Amino acid sequence: MSAQPSFASFESSGGVRFHRIPVEAFPGFWAYTYLVHHDANHYLIDCGSGTESSHADLLNGLEQAGLHPSDLTHMLLTHAHIDHYGGLSKLQPLTDAKIGCHELDVQTVAYHEARLALTSRRLASFLAETGLAKEEADSLLNIYRYTKAIYKSVPVNFTYEAMDTRVGPFEIIHLPGHCPGHIAIRLDDIIFCGDMVVEGVTPHLSPESMSPYNGLDHYLQSLDCFQHWSKDARLILNGHDDVITDLPTKIKATHRNLIRRMSKAINALSEPLTVAEVCVAVYGKTGGYQQLLVIEKTGAYIECLYEHGLIEITNAGEVEQGIPARYQRLREITDDEILPKVKFSVIE
Repeated sequence: MSAQPSFASFESSGGVRFHRIPVEAFPGFWAYTYLVHHDANHYLIDCGSGTESSHADLLNGLEQAGLHPSDLTHMLLTHAHIDHYGGLSKLQPLTDAKIGCHELDVQTVAYHEARLALTSRRLASFLAETGLAKEEADSLLNIYRYTKAIYKSVPVNFTYEAMDTRVGPFEIIHLPGHCPGHIAIRLDDIIFCGDMVVEGVTPHLSPESMSPYNGLDHYLQSLDCFQHWSKDARLILNGHDDVITDLPTKIKATHRNLIRRMSKAINALSEPLTVAEVCVAVYGKTGGYQQLLVIEKTGAYIECLYEHGLIEITNAGEVEQGIPARYQRLREITDDEILPKVKFSVIE
Protein backbone atom coordinates (compact mmCIF):
# COMPACT_ATOMS: atom_id res chain seq x y z
CA MET A 1 0.00 0.00 0.00
CA SER A 2 1.62 3.28 -1.11
CA ALA A 3 -1.25 5.80 -1.23
CA GLN A 4 -2.43 7.11 2.11
CA PRO A 5 -5.45 5.01 3.20
CA SER A 6 -8.46 6.26 5.12
CA PHE A 7 -10.29 5.63 8.36
CA ALA A 8 -13.43 3.54 7.80
CA SER A 9 -16.27 2.06 9.84
CA PHE A 10 -18.05 -1.27 9.39
CA GLU A 11 -20.70 -3.45 11.01
CA SER A 12 -20.86 -7.24 11.19
CA SER A 13 -23.97 -9.31 10.46
CA GLY A 14 -24.48 -9.53 14.23
CA GLY A 15 -24.53 -5.74 14.59
CA VAL A 16 -21.00 -5.37 16.03
CA ARG A 17 -19.40 -2.04 15.11
CA PHE A 18 -15.73 -1.72 14.27
CA HIS A 19 -13.31 0.72 12.68
CA ARG A 20 -10.29 0.49 10.39
CA ILE A 21 -7.44 2.75 11.53
CA PRO A 22 -4.59 3.43 9.06
CA VAL A 23 -1.09 3.96 10.46
CA GLU A 24 2.12 4.87 8.63
CA ALA A 25 4.22 2.02 9.97
CA PHE A 26 7.35 3.20 8.15
CA PRO A 27 7.87 6.12 5.75
CA GLY A 28 5.54 5.54 2.81
CA PHE A 29 4.48 2.11 4.12
CA TRP A 30 0.98 1.91 5.59
CA ALA A 31 -0.71 -0.69 7.74
CA TYR A 32 -4.17 -1.13 9.24
CA THR A 33 -5.23 -1.69 12.82
CA TYR A 34 -8.83 -2.48 13.74
CA LEU A 35 -10.94 -1.37 16.70
CA VAL A 36 -13.92 -3.59 17.60
CA HIS A 37 -16.67 -2.62 20.05
CA HIS A 38 -18.47 -5.57 21.63
CA ASP A 39 -20.69 -5.20 24.70
CA ALA A 40 -18.59 -3.22 27.19
CA ASN A 41 -15.28 -4.27 25.66
CA HIS A 42 -13.06 -2.50 23.14
CA TYR A 43 -10.65 -4.75 21.22
CA LEU A 44 -7.70 -3.41 19.24
CA ILE A 45 -6.45 -5.83 16.58
CA ASP A 46 -2.77 -5.07 15.83
CA CYS A 47 -1.16 -1.79 16.78
CA GLY A 48 1.26 -0.62 14.10
CA SER A 49 5.05 -0.45 14.29
CA GLY A 50 5.68 1.92 17.19
CA THR A 51 7.44 4.60 15.13
CA GLU A 52 6.48 8.16 16.00
CA SER A 53 4.25 8.48 12.94
CA SER A 54 2.62 5.10 13.49
CA HIS A 55 1.88 5.84 17.15
CA ALA A 56 0.47 9.29 16.33
CA ASP A 57 -1.77 7.84 13.62
CA LEU A 58 -3.03 5.17 16.02
CA LEU A 59 -3.88 7.72 18.73
CA ASN A 60 -5.63 9.91 16.15
CA GLY A 61 -7.62 6.92 14.92
CA LEU A 62 -8.71 5.98 18.43
CA GLU A 63 -9.79 9.56 19.01
CA GLN A 64 -11.74 9.56 15.76
CA ALA A 65 -13.53 6.45 17.03
CA GLY A 66 -14.31 8.25 20.29
CA LEU A 67 -11.84 6.38 22.50
CA HIS A 68 -8.68 6.98 24.50
CA PRO A 69 -6.08 4.19 24.91
CA SER A 70 -7.23 3.80 28.51
CA ASP A 71 -10.65 2.70 27.19
CA LEU A 72 -9.19 -0.37 25.48
CA THR A 73 -9.86 -3.69 27.20
CA HIS A 74 -7.92 -6.07 24.92
CA MET A 75 -5.15 -5.90 22.33
CA LEU A 76 -5.02 -8.89 19.97
CA LEU A 77 -2.08 -9.52 17.64
CA THR A 78 -2.49 -11.30 14.32
CA HIS A 79 1.27 -11.99 14.24
CA ALA A 80 4.61 -10.84 15.58
CA HIS A 81 6.00 -8.80 12.71
CA ILE A 82 7.13 -5.35 13.72
CA ASP A 83 4.54 -3.45 11.63
CA HIS A 84 1.78 -5.29 13.51
CA TYR A 85 3.03 -5.56 17.10
CA GLY A 86 5.73 -2.89 17.48
CA GLY A 87 3.23 -0.30 18.68
CA LEU A 88 2.78 -2.19 21.96
CA SER A 89 5.86 -0.52 23.46
CA LYS A 90 4.32 2.94 23.26
CA LEU A 91 0.69 1.93 23.75
CA GLN A 92 0.99 -0.43 26.73
CA PRO A 93 1.93 2.31 29.25
CA LEU A 94 -1.29 4.16 28.30
CA THR A 95 -3.75 1.32 28.94
CA ASP A 96 -4.60 -1.61 31.19
CA ALA A 97 -5.79 -3.63 28.18
CA LYS A 98 -4.92 -7.34 28.22
CA ILE A 99 -2.52 -8.40 25.46
CA GLY A 100 -2.97 -11.65 23.54
CA CYS A 101 -0.97 -13.46 20.87
CA HIS A 102 -0.33 -17.01 19.68
CA GLU A 103 2.02 -19.15 21.75
CA LEU A 104 4.57 -19.27 18.94
CA ASP A 105 4.92 -15.48 19.01
CA VAL A 106 5.30 -15.05 22.78
CA GLN A 107 9.11 -15.06 22.70
CA THR A 108 9.16 -12.27 20.11
CA VAL A 109 6.64 -10.08 21.92
CA ALA A 110 7.42 -10.68 25.59
CA TYR A 111 11.13 -11.56 25.45
CA HIS A 112 12.14 -9.47 22.48
CA GLU A 113 15.78 -8.81 23.31
CA ALA A 114 16.66 -12.49 23.78
CA ARG A 115 14.65 -13.48 20.70
CA LEU A 116 16.39 -10.79 18.64
CA ALA A 117 19.79 -12.13 19.69
CA LEU A 118 18.84 -15.67 18.70
CA THR A 119 17.18 -14.69 15.42
CA SER A 120 20.11 -12.44 14.48
CA ARG A 121 22.47 -15.40 14.89
CA ARG A 122 20.24 -17.59 12.73
CA LEU A 123 19.93 -14.85 10.13
CA ALA A 124 23.71 -14.36 10.04
CA SER A 125 24.13 -18.09 9.38
CA PHE A 126 21.50 -18.03 6.62
CA LEU A 127 23.05 -14.99 4.92
CA ALA A 128 26.48 -16.62 4.98
CA GLU A 129 25.02 -19.73 3.37
CA THR A 130 23.41 -17.71 0.55
CA GLY A 131 26.79 -16.84 -0.95
CA LEU A 132 26.58 -13.09 -0.33
CA ALA A 133 29.88 -11.27 0.20
CA LYS A 134 30.60 -10.84 3.93
CA GLU A 135 30.30 -7.05 3.88
CA GLU A 136 26.95 -7.30 2.10
CA ALA A 137 25.66 -9.91 4.56
CA ASP A 138 26.86 -7.81 7.51
CA SER A 139 25.04 -4.78 6.11
CA LEU A 140 21.76 -6.70 5.82
CA LEU A 141 22.15 -8.06 9.34
CA ASN A 142 22.62 -4.53 10.67
CA ILE A 143 19.52 -3.37 8.79
CA TYR A 144 17.53 -6.20 10.37
CA ARG A 145 18.70 -5.29 13.87
CA TYR A 146 18.00 -1.59 13.32
CA THR A 147 14.38 -2.18 12.26
CA LYS A 148 13.74 -4.18 15.44
CA ALA A 149 15.46 -1.75 17.83
CA ILE A 150 12.38 0.46 18.20
CA TYR A 151 10.59 -2.25 20.20
CA LYS A 152 11.02 -3.16 23.86
CA SER A 153 9.56 -6.29 25.44
CA VAL A 154 5.95 -6.11 26.63
CA PRO A 155 4.34 -8.85 28.77
CA VAL A 156 1.69 -11.06 27.18
CA ASN A 157 -1.40 -11.68 29.32
CA PHE A 158 -2.93 -14.63 27.46
CA THR A 159 -2.30 -16.89 24.48
CA TYR A 160 -4.79 -18.16 21.94
CA GLU A 161 -4.30 -21.91 22.14
CA ALA A 162 -4.61 -21.72 25.92
CA MET A 163 -7.97 -19.97 25.36
CA ASP A 164 -9.11 -22.80 23.04
CA THR A 165 -8.81 -20.34 20.12
CA ARG A 166 -11.72 -18.28 21.43
CA VAL A 167 -11.39 -14.77 22.84
CA GLY A 168 -14.63 -13.02 23.75
CA PRO A 169 -16.79 -12.97 20.59
CA PHE A 170 -13.89 -13.99 18.33
CA GLU A 171 -12.98 -17.33 16.79
CA ILE A 172 -9.29 -17.78 15.97
CA ILE A 173 -7.37 -20.06 13.60
CA HIS A 174 -3.60 -20.63 13.59
CA LEU A 175 -2.07 -20.03 10.12
CA PRO A 176 1.74 -20.32 10.26
CA GLY A 177 4.11 -19.74 7.35
CA HIS A 178 4.34 -15.97 6.98
CA CYS A 179 5.09 -15.88 10.71
CA PRO A 180 5.18 -18.78 13.21
CA GLY A 181 2.28 -17.47 15.28
CA HIS A 182 0.19 -15.95 12.49
CA ILE A 183 -3.56 -16.20 13.06
CA ALA A 184 -6.83 -14.97 11.59
CA ILE A 185 -9.73 -13.73 13.68
CA ARG A 186 -13.42 -14.20 12.87
CA LEU A 187 -16.39 -12.21 14.12
CA ASP A 188 -19.76 -13.14 12.60
CA ASP A 189 -19.27 -12.72 8.82
CA ILE A 190 -16.09 -10.63 9.14
CA ILE A 191 -12.51 -11.95 9.16
CA PHE A 192 -9.37 -10.07 10.17
CA CYS A 193 -6.65 -11.93 8.29
CA GLY A 194 -3.41 -10.06 9.07
CA ASP A 195 -1.01 -10.71 6.18
CA MET A 196 -2.41 -14.02 4.90
CA VAL A 197 -3.35 -12.44 1.56
CA VAL A 198 -1.88 -9.19 0.25
CA GLU A 199 -2.60 -7.28 -2.94
CA GLY A 200 -0.51 -7.97 -6.04
CA VAL A 201 2.31 -9.89 -4.31
CA THR A 202 2.84 -12.79 -1.95
CA PRO A 203 3.33 -12.23 1.79
CA HIS A 204 6.92 -12.21 2.97
CA LEU A 205 8.38 -15.66 3.58
CA SER A 206 11.62 -16.88 5.10
CA PRO A 207 13.05 -20.40 5.26
CA GLU A 208 11.86 -22.72 8.01
CA SER A 209 15.55 -23.41 8.67
CA MET A 210 15.64 -19.93 10.24
CA SER A 211 12.62 -20.45 12.48
CA PRO A 212 10.16 -23.34 12.97
CA TYR A 213 6.71 -22.83 11.41
CA ASN A 214 8.04 -20.35 8.83
CA GLY A 215 8.44 -21.32 5.20
CA LEU A 216 6.53 -21.94 2.00
CA ASP A 217 5.12 -25.37 2.87
CA HIS A 218 3.53 -24.04 6.06
CA TYR A 219 2.20 -20.98 4.23
CA LEU A 220 0.58 -23.04 1.48
CA GLN A 221 -1.04 -25.37 4.01
CA SER A 222 -2.31 -22.37 5.96
CA LEU A 223 -3.63 -20.69 2.82
CA ASP A 224 -5.63 -23.83 2.03
CA CYS A 225 -7.02 -24.05 5.59
CA PHE A 226 -7.80 -20.33 5.57
CA GLN A 227 -9.87 -20.59 2.41
CA HIS A 228 -12.00 -23.42 3.84
CA TRP A 229 -12.41 -21.64 7.17
CA SER A 230 -13.44 -18.37 5.47
CA LYS A 231 -15.75 -19.74 2.79
CA ASP A 232 -18.94 -17.98 3.94
CA ALA A 233 -17.36 -14.72 5.16
CA ARG A 234 -18.66 -11.48 3.69
CA LEU A 235 -15.59 -9.28 4.23
CA ILE A 236 -11.91 -10.16 4.68
CA LEU A 237 -9.99 -7.31 6.32
CA ASN A 238 -6.22 -7.46 6.02
CA GLY A 239 -3.22 -5.65 7.39
CA HIS A 240 -2.28 -3.47 4.43
CA ASP A 241 -4.83 -3.43 1.60
CA ASP A 242 -8.46 -2.75 0.85
CA VAL A 243 -11.32 -5.03 1.86
CA ILE A 244 -11.37 -8.44 0.15
CA THR A 245 -14.80 -9.65 -0.98
CA ASP A 246 -13.70 -12.49 -3.32
CA LEU A 247 -11.16 -14.56 -1.40
CA PRO A 248 -10.91 -17.51 -3.87
CA THR A 249 -9.82 -15.10 -6.63
CA LYS A 250 -7.20 -13.54 -4.36
CA ILE A 251 -5.83 -16.94 -3.38
CA LYS A 252 -5.63 -18.02 -7.02
CA ALA A 253 -3.67 -14.82 -7.71
CA THR A 254 -1.35 -15.65 -4.79
CA HIS A 255 -0.70 -19.10 -6.25
CA ARG A 256 0.03 -17.54 -9.64
CA ASN A 257 2.46 -15.05 -8.12
CA LEU A 258 4.30 -17.82 -6.29
CA ILE A 259 4.53 -19.93 -9.43
CA ARG A 260 5.76 -16.95 -11.45
CA ARG A 261 8.62 -16.23 -9.04
CA MET A 262 9.55 -19.88 -8.51
CA SER A 263 9.44 -20.53 -12.26
CA LYS A 264 12.05 -17.80 -12.70
CA ALA A 265 14.18 -19.50 -10.06
CA ILE A 266 13.86 -22.88 -11.76
CA ASN A 267 14.74 -21.44 -15.15
CA ALA A 268 17.85 -19.83 -13.67
CA LEU A 269 18.84 -23.17 -12.12
CA SER A 270 19.72 -24.69 -15.47
CA GLU A 271 23.24 -24.13 -14.09
CA PRO A 272 24.53 -24.37 -10.51
CA LEU A 273 23.78 -21.17 -8.53
CA THR A 274 23.90 -20.00 -4.94
CA VAL A 275 20.78 -18.61 -3.24
CA ALA A 276 22.17 -15.09 -3.70
CA GLU A 277 22.61 -15.66 -7.43
CA VAL A 278 19.10 -17.08 -7.76
CA CYS A 279 17.77 -14.03 -5.90
CA VAL A 280 19.30 -11.70 -8.49
CA ALA A 281 17.89 -13.84 -11.31
CA VAL A 282 14.39 -13.65 -9.80
CA TYR A 283 14.26 -10.11 -8.39
CA GLY A 284 17.14 -8.26 -10.06
CA LYS A 285 19.65 -6.14 -8.20
CA THR A 286 18.23 -4.74 -4.97
CA GLY A 287 19.61 -3.09 -1.88
CA GLY A 288 18.78 -2.16 1.70
CA TYR A 289 15.75 -3.61 3.44
CA GLN A 290 14.23 -4.73 0.13
CA GLN A 291 17.30 -6.90 -0.50
CA LEU A 292 16.89 -8.53 2.91
CA LEU A 293 13.24 -9.32 2.19
CA VAL A 294 13.81 -10.83 -1.25
CA ILE A 295 16.81 -12.94 -0.28
CA GLU A 296 14.80 -14.44 2.59
CA LYS A 297 11.96 -15.12 0.15
CA THR A 298 14.35 -16.71 -2.31
CA GLY A 299 15.71 -18.87 0.50
CA ALA A 300 12.16 -20.07 1.21
CA TYR A 301 11.64 -20.95 -2.46
CA ILE A 302 14.93 -22.85 -2.71
CA GLU A 303 14.24 -24.70 0.54
CA CYS A 304 10.83 -25.84 -0.75
CA LEU A 305 12.13 -26.89 -4.17
CA TYR A 306 15.01 -28.81 -2.59
CA GLU A 307 12.91 -30.58 0.05
CA HIS A 308 10.41 -31.65 -2.63
CA GLY A 309 13.14 -33.17 -4.79
CA LEU A 310 13.01 -30.74 -7.72
CA ILE A 311 16.56 -29.39 -7.36
CA GLU A 312 19.86 -30.76 -6.08
CA ILE A 313 23.06 -29.52 -4.45
CA THR A 314 25.93 -29.85 -6.91
CA ASN A 315 28.89 -29.13 -4.60
CA ALA A 316 28.35 -31.40 -1.59
CA GLY A 317 32.08 -31.71 -0.93
CA GLU A 318 32.50 -27.93 -0.77
CA VAL A 319 29.44 -27.57 1.45
CA GLU A 320 31.12 -29.87 3.98
CA GLN A 321 34.01 -27.36 4.02
CA GLY A 322 31.69 -24.42 4.73
CA ILE A 323 31.31 -23.19 1.13
CA PRO A 324 27.77 -22.01 0.19
CA ALA A 325 25.65 -24.61 -1.56
CA ARG A 326 25.03 -24.39 -5.29
CA TYR A 327 21.71 -25.68 -6.55
CA GLN A 328 20.62 -26.95 -9.94
CA ARG A 329 17.33 -28.28 -11.22
CA LEU A 330 17.16 -32.04 -11.71
CA ARG A 331 15.10 -31.86 -14.92
CA GLU A 332 12.71 -29.67 -16.86
CA ILE A 333 9.88 -28.64 -14.51
CA THR A 334 6.51 -27.33 -15.67
CA ASP A 335 4.61 -24.61 -13.84
CA ASP A 336 1.97 -27.18 -12.85
CA GLU A 337 4.59 -29.12 -10.87
CA ILE A 338 5.98 -26.23 -8.82
CA LEU A 339 3.46 -26.12 -5.97
CA PRO A 340 2.41 -29.43 -4.35
CA LYS A 341 -1.05 -30.44 -5.59
CA VAL A 342 -2.29 -31.24 -2.10
CA LYS A 343 -2.24 -27.52 -1.31
CA PHE A 344 -4.77 -26.76 -4.03
CA SER A 345 -8.30 -27.27 -2.80
CA VAL A 346 -9.74 -24.08 -4.20
CA ILE A 347 -13.38 -23.46 -3.42
CA GLU A 348 -15.36 -22.52 -6.50
